[in-house]
Amino acid sequence: MWCNEDAAVETKKTGYWELHDGTRALQIDEIPAVSCSSCGMEYHEDHVVEEIEDQLLLINTKKLGKVVSFKELMATERFLKKNYFKFYN
Repeated sequence: MWCNEDAAVETKKTGYWELHDGTRALQIDEIPAVSCSSCGMEYHEDHVVEEIEDQLLLINTKKLGKVVSFKELMATERFLKKNYFKFYN
């Protein structure tokens, strides 16, 4: 996406997210990512970042440890059905 090379591949990376209430940060392992060996860029696509942000708004984050995998985070039971603060098309 960034350098238009075919060398970019899907991978998984660790990321760090500050909770919306600012009380702490989480380490999230195995987040889907893109890595390009040509330019060295590593990034999480926008839709993945949105999924994480929405999920963190919709779950009880007090039940999460300091480290969680992306899969575990996304499987955490929601107490709201959707992000009501987000505008949907």
